[in-house]
Amino acid sequence: MSIAEMFTGFLVNLRVDNADQISKRYGEITASLNKKFRDTESKDTNSLQVGSYGRWTAIKGISDLDMLYIMPKGKWDDYKDGKQSQLLTDTKDAIKIRYPNTNVRVDRLVVTVTYTNFHVEVQPVFEQDDGSFIYPDTYNGGSWKVTKPREEIAAMKEFVDQKNKNLRRLCKMARAWKNKHGVGMGGLLIDTLAYNFLSSTSDYDGKSYLYYDWLSRDFFKYLMDQPNQDHYKALGSRQNVKVKKKFQRKAKKAYELCLKAIESGDSDKAHDKWKKVYGRPFPGKVEKSEEATKTQEWRNTEQHIEDFYPVDVRYNLELECEVSQKGFREHFLTYMLFKKIPLLSNKKLLFTVSYIDVPEPYWLKWKVLNRGVEAQRRDCIRGQIVSDEGFGRKKETTNFRGNHIVECYAVKDDIVVAKGMINVPIQ
Repeated sequence: MSIAEMFTGFLVNLRVDNADQISKRYGEITASLNKKFRDTESKDTNSLQVGSYGRWTAIKGISDLDMLYIMPKGKWDDYKDGKQSQLLTDTKDAIKIRYPNTNVRVDRLVVTVTYTNFHVEVQPVFEQDDGSFIYPDTYNGGSWKVTKPREEIAAMKEFVDQKNKNLRRLCKMARAWKNKHGVGMGGLLIDTLAYNFLSSTSDYDGKSYLYYDWLSRDFFKYLMDQPNQDHYKALGSRQNVKVKKKFQRKAKKAYELCLKAIESGDSDKAHDKWKKVYGRPFPGKVEKSEEATKTQEWRNTEQHIEDFYPVDVRYNLELECEVSQKGFREHFLTYMLFKKIPLLSNKKLLFTVSYIDVPEPYWLKWKVLNRGVEAQRRDCIRGQIVSDEGFGRKKETTNFRGNHIVECYAVKDDIVVAKGMINVPIQ
């Protein structure tokens, strides 16, 4: 399979697969608010799809959808004087009439409507003469703030046309990377960084799928070389986009993985190399023949979190591992890897969640995957998804050699919103 075929298949696999359901929910919410504020039941007027879905950069598994409802100008006097909270409450009540059994709640800036596998954040706004919107913020007594999503959407569309559609495709590929490696980045930050990268070079203005291996490499090189800063200026609107946590280290790892994948060209090995960058959505190599499969003497028992929940990483989760023997702690695994101290067999390992910024409530899932010749010989690949016992911990032992992996997932509202991973190279 050629490079172009690989990346074409990759982008196909990233397509949103529930667009009809999402559009239906958008329409029903719009109708409920039009009924409340305009006494009509139109499903397609006075609302605006924004965020990743509105910019057409969302991928399969998107769970965080955004919508603006444009209030009638005649209602401004009802809410302008400190009635931000009342506007959100009235919005919630209108939606609740249509969805009496659905979880509809007021948050600080929006009304959140939670469905199975995704939620919609509805923001009531008043349109200004310049095309921007003001929206209610209920923090500290209430205020009105400005948002300019139309400028972001317009900038995306204009640049897509100029760059041979590469901007939206790169944004989608970057989302697959952040979901694979647990990079807690918001969609607008991803789109802004991709926009800035393609603005900095003309190398890919006329290129397409055949060059997406180099595009990947150069994009992650751009990310890893970014200076540390707490915000960027969003594409189009130039409003501040917050950086929740540094992404340069994980971008550097992706860059190094890209170099290895590029070395493999279009061979069968390349598929596995690119999967290490982008995860399961990247196409696999052609299946083994039935005869070759029969010679495999070990069972592939690995499970994948994507088969249980949508994955839409928006927060950060980090793991640490305490290495001990006979009850005495020797080192933390991250220290041993940094110092290149070998991890030998017959050690006890205690994996813990060392950092997480997911708002409660959430629950944790674990996966321990054994890899290597010895794991196959013993028919002990493992890789099952198991629930946390309630303490954010997982106990293991170093039974046999191989480069094993431990992953932890934070699940909120039936969606994986954070992911941590640690390599366990046992010698």
